[in-house]
Amino acid sequence: MTEPIRGKVARILNAQELAINIGIAHGVNVGMYFDVLDVNGQDIKDPDTNEVLGSIECPKIRIKITQAQERFSVAVTHRRKQVNIGTIPNERTHVLGPYARSLMPPSWVKKYEAPWTKDNPDEVNSKVKTGDPVVQVFEVDEPEKENTNEK
Repeated sequence: MTEPIRGKVARILNAQELAINIGIAHGVNVGMYFDVLDVNGQDIKDPDTNEVLGSIECPKIRIKITQAQERFSVAVTHRRKQVNIGTIPNERTHVLGPYARSLMPPSWVKKYEAPWTKDNPDEVNSKVKTGDPVVQVFEVDEPEKENTNEK
């Protein structure tokens, strides 16, 4: 098997997109998947001797290449998760008390994972940072197809 393509996060573009420092010249194509890795990894120690046996790479998030240039690529977080946003107020719920509203069924929306924030230029609270390593993923569990009419 061939070695995976490796690079680094070059820039966070917005809440869902980032640029990586590898592109077509490095073998990157649109549609490829990469994992953004934790720079520290995780040491595996022998329980008897406490000797470090090695380290494993820990992925932070999976990204998908949407644009490939000669020397860099743009990727997007593509996984979505359901989030409970609570009961949506309407003409009937405003007359209910807080207890009755708490018994109303939840409202769910699908949101893209966004572990980085463009609004945070120093990236202090961001899970993904400029300089984080990325590695190509060969086998990908495709997310289920969703209604393309969603907003």
